[in-house]
Amino acid sequence: MLMGLSADQKKILSLGNAAEYNYLTMGNCTSCEGRDDVKEFAHFRSALKILMFTDNDTWEICKLLAAMLHIGNVDFDATIVNNMEGCDIHSSSHFDMVSKLLEVDPKKLEKSLIERSFMTIRENVTKLLTSAQAVDGRDAFVKGTDTTMLQKMNQVHGKGDIYIPPKNNYETQFGIQHFAGVVNYDSKGFLEKNRDALSSDLIQLVETSTNKLLKEVFNKELSTGTIKSSANPKMIINMSKNSLRQANDTKKHVPSLSGQFRQSLDSLMKTLTACQPYFIRCIKPNDFKKPMLFDRELCLRQLRYSGMMETIRIRKAGYPVRYTFDEFLGRYRVLLKTYLCDPKKESEEKCCESICETVLVEEGSWKTGKTKIFLKDVHDTMLELERMKELNVKALLIQKVLKGYKYRREFLRKKAGALVIQKHWRGHKGRKLYRVVQLGFARLQAQVRSRQLHFHYKKKREAVVVLQARARGYLAKKEFKRKRDAVILLQAYTRGVLARKALEKIKRDMYLSAKEKEEEERILLERQKHLEEVLRQKKEMEAKAQSESITDQEMVDSIFGFLPTVVGGQEGQAPVGFENIEEKRIITEEIDIDDLPMEEDLPKEDYDYLDDYPFSKFASMYFQGAATATHIRQRLRQPLLYHEDEGDVLASLAVWWIILRFMGDLPEVKKQMQAKETSPQDRFLPQDVMSRKDRRLSHMVGLDQRVLRNKKDRKVSTVPEEPAPTRKGSIFTDLLTRNRKASAVPNEAAQNTKIYTVPEGSPRTRKGSTFTDLLSRNRKASTAEDTGSPRPTSNFRKPSIIMEETVKEDRDVMTEEEPTLDRPLTSLEKLHIIVGYAIVRRDLRDEIYCQICKQLQDNNNRNSYYRGWILLSLCLGIFTPSDRFIRYLQSFIRSAPGGYASYCAERLRRTVSNGVRGEPPAWIELQATKTKKPMIVSVTLMNGHSVNLPVDSASTSKEICQVLSNKVKLKDTFGFSLYVALYEKVWALGSGREHVMDAISQCEQEVKRRGGQEQHTPWRLYFRKEVFTPWHDCKDDKISTDLIYKQIIHGLKCGEYQCGKEDDLVEFTAKHLYIQHGSDISPENLKEAVQDCIKSSLLEAKSEAKWVQMVSTAHAQVSHITQQKGPYLSSRQKTDSVKAELVNYVREKFPMFFSRFFEVVKISGPPLAKSKFIVAINWTGITFLDEREKRLLELSFPEVTGVNTTREGKASGHAVCLLTLKGDFTLSGSAVEDMAELVTMFLSGLTERSQYAVALKEMERKDDPTFLSFKKGELIIIIKDDEFSQQRGWIKGQNESTKQTGAVPTEAILILPTLSKPTHEIMSLLNLSPNQRMNIIQANRKETGTVERLAPTTLKEFSLEYFRQPTKDVNRQVISRNAAPERLWVNSREPIRQPLLKKLVGNSELSHKACLAFTDILYTMISNSSISYPYMGDYPTKQMQSPLELTDQIFSSATQNEALRDEIYCQIMKQMTNNNNRFSMEQGWQLLWLCCGLFPPSQSLLKHTKRFLESRRRETMSSDCLQRLQSSLRMEPRKLPPHQVEIDAIQQNSTHIFHKIHFPNDTEEVFEVATSTRIRDLIQNISSKLELTSADGFSIFVKMNDKVLSLNDTDYFFDSLRQITDWSKKATRIKDGGPVNVPYTVFFMRKLWYNVVPGRDLEADLIFHFPQELPKYLRGYHVCTKEDMVNIATLLFKIKVNNDKSQFVMIPKILKELVPADQLKAMSENEWKKSIVASYNKQAGMTVEEAMVAFLKVVYRWPTFGSAFFEVKDVLVNHPFNRIANWCSGSTYFHMTIGSLVKGTKFLCETSLGYKMDDLLTSYVNMYLRETRAMQTRNQRFDM
Repeated sequence: MLMGLSADQKKILSLGNAAEYNYLTMGNCTSCEGRDDVKEFAHFRSALKILMFTDNDTWEICKLLAAMLHIGNVDFDATIVNNMEGCDIHSSSHFDMVSKLLEVDPKKLEKSLIERSFMTIRENVTKLLTSAQAVDGRDAFVKGTDTTMLQKMNQVHGKGDIYIPPKNNYETQFGIQHFAGVVNYDSKGFLEKNRDALSSDLIQLVETSTNKLLKEVFNKELSTGTIKSSANPKMIINMSKNSLRQANDTKKHVPSLSGQFRQSLDSLMKTLTACQPYFIRCIKPNDFKKPMLFDRELCLRQLRYSGMMETIRIRKAGYPVRYTFDEFLGRYRVLLKTYLCDPKKESEEKCCESICETVLVEEGSWKTGKTKIFLKDVHDTMLELERMKELNVKALLIQKVLKGYKYRREFLRKKAGALVIQKHWRGHKGRKLYRVVQLGFARLQAQVRSRQLHFHYKKKREAVVVLQARARGYLAKKEFKRKRDAVILLQAYTRGVLARKALEKIKRDMYLSAKEKEEEERILLERQKHLEEVLRQKKEMEAKAQSESITDQEMVDSIFGFLPTVVGGQEGQAPVGFENIEEKRIITEEIDIDDLPMEEDLPKEDYDYLDDYPFSKFASMYFQGAATATHIRQRLRQPLLYHEDEGDVLASLAVWWIILRFMGDLPEVKKQMQAKETSPQDRFLPQDVMSRKDRRLSHMVGLDQRVLRNKKDRKVSTVPEEPAPTRKGSIFTDLLTRNRKASAVPNEAAQNTKIYTVPEGSPRTRKGSTFTDLLSRNRKASTAEDTGSPRPTSNFRKPSIIMEETVKEDRDVMTEEEPTLDRPLTSLEKLHIIVGYAIVRRDLRDEIYCQICKQLQDNNNRNSYYRGWILLSLCLGIFTPSDRFIRYLQSFIRSAPGGYASYCAERLRRTVSNGVRGEPPAWIELQATKTKKPMIVSVTLMNGHSVNLPVDSASTSKEICQVLSNKVKLKDTFGFSLYVALYEKVWALGSGREHVMDAISQCEQEVKRRGGQEQHTPWRLYFRKEVFTPWHDCKDDKISTDLIYKQIIHGLKCGEYQCGKEDDLVEFTAKHLYIQHGSDISPENLKEAVQDCIKSSLLEAKSEAKWVQMVSTAHAQVSHITQQKGPYLSSRQKTDSVKAELVNYVREKFPMFFSRFFEVVKISGPPLAKSKFIVAINWTGITFLDEREKRLLELSFPEVTGVNTTREGKASGHAVCLLTLKGDFTLSGSAVEDMAELVTMFLSGLTERSQYAVALKEMERKDDPTFLSFKKGELIIIIKDDEFSQQRGWIKGQNESTKQTGAVPTEAILILPTLSKPTHEIMSLLNLSPNQRMNIIQANRKETGTVERLAPTTLKEFSLEYFRQPTKDVNRQVISRNAAPERLWVNSREPIRQPLLKKLVGNSELSHKACLAFTDILYTMISNSSISYPYMGDYPTKQMQSPLELTDQIFSSATQNEALRDEIYCQIMKQMTNNNNRFSMEQGWQLLWLCCGLFPPSQSLLKHTKRFLESRRRETMSSDCLQRLQSSLRMEPRKLPPHQVEIDAIQQNSTHIFHKIHFPNDTEEVFEVATSTRIRDLIQNISSKLELTSADGFSIFVKMNDKVLSLNDTDYFFDSLRQITDWSKKATRIKDGGPVNVPYTVFFMRKLWYNVVPGRDLEADLIFHFPQELPKYLRGYHVCTKEDMVNIATLLFKIKVNNDKSQFVMIPKILKELVPADQLKAMSENEWKKSIVASYNKQAGMTVEEAMVAFLKVVYRWPTFGSAFFEVKDVLVNHPFNRIANWCSGSTYFHMTIGSLVKGTKFLCETSLGYKMDDLLTSYVNMYLRETRAMQTRNQRFDM
């Protein structure tokens, strides 16, 4: 510090040189040879800056150090004060400087140095210090060390006998001769351990200082507290007023050494007192205090000296354990054998002796005295062990007896209880059966009587109606004429009276005063109030009269008619083809809802917060106008809530009218009202509701799957079916009907199929519904004409896309007047209309709930009140409110009467959980409203069993399938689904989110259409197998196999599964016979089997006897084969085996019959014959089929590489992207989420079970047999023997081609989702790149002519949701009033003022950039003109801009800001839409080609971009743009705009970019570089083309001007070039001014010389190693001997002249090219020549290539081989990488730290190549880190 500080700084601190200070001269040395104090101080200050110390902190440290130096020069003078020795401080400038630097009061500093205060129990004592004591206090922290203490002890005690000094000056141990021996002590840490606490005076002094650093140094001492000192210089006792309390509160001393020792002793004594004392003798195991070292002689000597050996001997010879006879017998009584010695008869002494004789077998080892028994230690232990054993035996005996008594008593009690329960249960069961039979007869009687009465009543009613019509017509006409005359007369008189009154009022008003007018108005108001009061009283009387004491159950019956309690699914006759199952129904089981819940138990919700959501609050916030939350009985002029759609407004008013009529608040219409009295929207039934009348079941579920397979076996239904239009059928359409709901053919009644669909209310994707399809036909039909096709969406109801193409049925011409709302409607019709509007119009649901709640609020009419709650409960089971209203609705429900509160709350919760329904309530649901209990439906299994289970309005097929699976104990539940059957129609509901009540409602609507009664609809529910997993095994679940087997037998009988050959059918029947009866082939059994399996048409074609004969023969073969397969199997096992064979055969024979079908629309992907098709998924794979069963595409699961679900936007719904080896398909549909879930499940299950994988990259590990070597694309057989852990990234595999086995890293292979070996075609496709696969697929389609032609797609659909609203140009509107609005997605010739995307409109910065980008898209340059035109030729400007500048301005912002990327895509595609300018379109394709390679669009725009490109496949660049787009999706976006090379290539219409690469041997070659090529990819390509052994260590370099820069391996090639060229251009432009073009050269060279051995890779040696190492050698960077230089010179001469010896004379001239520059003068030119010639003659026959390798081998032996050399102004030394802490570089320096950051050595050199050194060092360190991690991974694998 004294040497490094400046003169001014030293002056401020009053510092001089080192010789002036006592502390620095104690060692008689103030300097150190070889050290530069100035430089060290500079390094010290630099280190402080690195550690984030500020200059102020550094100065504070210097101040403290200066204060320490000054305080060392402070002297003390001895004095006498009050007869006591003391001292004073000698006056000097050092003392004043100390107080100034420490920032303390000089008087307090002086006092703290010459006085000492300490605290007794109750007083504070101050003591004066002598001069010696003061000096000791001053030097307390700098006086001595452990070494000086040891030296002082050697001086004082070295000559004594007890003290043993160390052997030399470097040891820190000394010894003390104790009585037991010598004890060695280590002096390290003595001073620190024995350091006394800092005096309280000094602590107080520090506390008064204003120096923050000083306080921070003594922070620990300051935190312990200080003690106030006395003011008297003598020993004075200062007592406080409350000394005891102060002593307890403020006495916080730092404990002294003696205090700590005393506390330790007290703690030890307390511990010893609390414990039981034992005699312990401690000995030292060794003299070195080392663990695990035992010195036998030392330990034995200590035991002898301490007397332990004698003590042990004495104790061993005696009897230390002594009991009295009473104590011994009391403790060990359990060991006494009473048959040897009875304690009741014998004495205690005898009993004790008996115990010892029995247990202690040794004689003389124990003794008995007069009153005690004497034992040894071993005896006591033996007795205790035996006692514990006996106690355990006795305890077990007691437990056994007590438990037997306990359980016997409990068994007897349960037995008696079971007998009582059995008695009562049998009685209850009998009575219940009797009541069921009695009820059945009663119902039968009621039905017969009701039909008879109904027939008579109908006849009489028809006659009465005719009579009434005539009579009422006459009376009505007569009454009308009379009333008309009366009205005319009344009108005449009334008009006269009113005219006279008006005249009189005018005359009176002319003469009346203002006061009289006011009085007259008051009288009129009072009269009006009186009239209103009279009317109110009259209404109350009427309401009271109407109220009747009826229950809510009776109210439901009065609304909907008589609702008997029935079990659903058992009415009427069985469906066609299921009669045999109905006849064989043998078991009916019931499931209690309490035993088997339909869903998981949910936590109870806390509804206390609902008090904050009253309905009146919602009404005050959201109701329009003056609408209130209370009941009214009049029509609304506007809806309660605000609606944007005009259709919703009109629908709201119509629903309000229907609700008032349903609740009885308005009278029911008796006849159709006149048109002038009602508005059109009220008078006529809306078209969407009206269209439901013409629906057929074929519209709902498609054509029957069974009938179309065998039309000959059609049976006539009891309810006649209307003739259906003629159309061609296929097996596939039959199968399809199983997977579709009612939306199969909704467009039969629709005149225009190009319509928008209606939003679905559920957050889940649901399949289509006929009800909502038909109700939604007329909504927003006009807006769909622009797009030409309906939007595929999950939130919009969508007609069946397959039947839309194939079925075109003409609507029947209506001959009658269309249905209207102003006619009498039944309650059920009103309910269907209300619910129908809610299903169709999502935005109307809150309106409907608000209208119902409003009519229930303050409703005093009991009849209307209960009708409203019935309506509300039914609505809650169909649709849900919005999130905005649901809390208010829940709060309102709590005020429901009776049991409606809990009932409605549960219905709402279930509907919210399972989603919105698609159909109105079924008739069976009205029972639930009446009873407020779950409905009971019957589900039939394929084995004839029937299960009755409870359901509600929200029950789904998944819930029912789960309950059934649990009931029948089904383990393999996957693939079993719920089926609905009605008449001859059968379709599948699946096992997902489909509502069961929707299907039942559809069946009821079909029955009503046919003229039947809804309550007697003969629907059925069946539980069947729908689809198999690829890994299905019949052995996993016998119950599942049995159900499938019964399903197969039923399918054979009804013709569902048709065998191609007669022999197959016979074999099926024979196996069925064997399964049912084994080897028994009696005639009855044979006939029964034939009747079970052979359908009727075949039995008619061939006699039953022939079938019996063929089955009998086949049965013998089946029995023989079964016996051979398992001769030792039981009959049950044989039966199960045959049953499994039968199931597996059908599974493999008819995979399409066990499939799930999904109707989809192809949004993007490879062209197919049709864009609307069906996806069939089964265990074999995925198949695309059209409506005629034509297979468009077949995909096995190994060909599917992935599947993901994307959200395409509000208007498009969900879509699935199916990634395959044959292209990527983006599909949309109503159930695409279910399709994606199924495919994902199959792929994951197959991948988990697969044993086949394909190599993704090459791995060569021939040096280590543990690893498996393979090439890219080879098939790997996975061996699952748990030898390697897949979780750690390793599996065991076998190369299919080489048959070698070894460890395989999981990241190097792709596990194929297949259970069988992949085909050659699949392996070939896997080995190709995506672009190559696309080219092959396109070529195949061109050959087969399957390329579809699509109309050019625009961004119109995308713009409706994501574009801003078109701007309104006032001038344009004035000029052309009828002009069409601006179309933002179409080409424009003017710049835009706002961005296209509405999400950018609010951001001013992004909006400005988007507008500038669009302007730059417009601008381009035409070479032969001074005017620049838009990029696409539409907007002229005089500004000259190059293409690179334009693309920079277009893409720069988008590469940096992700929000602008979609905007750029939209702007380019906008300008390419409806653009007839050829030049403009060419430029647009070039821009789009560049854009697709830079970054991908968002997921919402991706679908439209692909569609845009796919619809323009005839364009040359369309396919290239698609390929670049796919590549950009898989990789990260580019960081910079396109490079000049990319722009030049695309301007020449070249989509393949080639770049020249230079090599160190002055050769060059051209390589293809794509937009997405990274540096590492280019390195790998170059290495492969040059056939290098490995690409490790090589890198790409760019030479520009005088700099050579290395490119980062992870960056894109063109991004790196762009970054370097931009930096160079910027530097050159700043230097020279103006734009410049900077040339550059790309090199490929070795960068890292790691694991390089000359001769291992000949190509690398010749092309890279030799050209790169030769310049280093010639510049003299290597240290070598003279012999090596001669040898190398000879080799270099050989390389230059080969075998031409005539060139010896040229050696002196080319000597600079043979010898290092610094060694040319080591010998003369002639000596060099002689040496080289002599060596050359010895190396005859060596080729040039061999000479190059020989040169490398010589250099390879030197430690500097492969090193990079940099000329710097410093001395270099060797430092390993692990010693380098950090490094950095600048334009003129390179800095490096060796060691740690605190104590490390700094290396700083001045050089202009610092960036190279930094990059090279970073690369080497990263490489070693990678190798280290790889080695650690390998070690972990072997440690598994």
